[in-house]
Amino acid sequence: MSENREVEDAGLTAEAVDLRGETAESAPEVAEHDRVAELEAELAEAKAAVLYARADAQNMVRRAEKAAQDSRDYAVTGFARDLLSVADNLSRGLDAIPAELRADEKMKGLVTGLEATGRELDSVFARHGITKVEAMGQKLDPNRHQAMFEVPSADTEAGTVVQEIQSGYMLKDRLLRPALVGVAKAG
Repeated sequence: MSENREVEDAGLTAEAVDLRGETAESAPEVAEHDRVAELEAELAEAKAAVLYARADAQNMVRRAEKAAQDSRDYAVTGFARDLLSVADNLSRGLDAIPAELRADEKMKGLVTGLEATGRELDSVFARHGITKVEAMGQKLDPNRHQAMFEVPSADTEAGTVVQEIQSGYMLKDRLLRPALVGVAKAG
């Protein structure tokens, strides 16, 4: 029995040796497979990082282009605001000329010249994207109108602009100056 046991032990030992041999031979393949998987994972991470970096760079370029375009579009903001007071004063001056002076032959040339100047100023504003804000009859829009007072009104809906004190202007899609208005209130 002890011999059988030795044989069995020897058989087990031989199998164990064979298994160890296979394990030792397959270990380089497993290590190589693990290394390949590790390298593939690193490659995937690197590809993702490159894609993120590329997207970030494209976003940065878009933001820079938008900033440059905004700079070009709105660079005249300060100058345009200064010209608005000139337009207001010209309009007030024309409105102040009484009808009898407008009919006077001596004043007709002056009035015609002032009106032509007003039209030219409006034309220049239009060429540069400066437009008047619509106010009269519109609902009060706090993004475009500044309510200065309320007027009791039975025939006009509350919150509707019924009087314009000073014209408002937009520069392209930005508010240059709000319209100063009187608003109807429920009466």
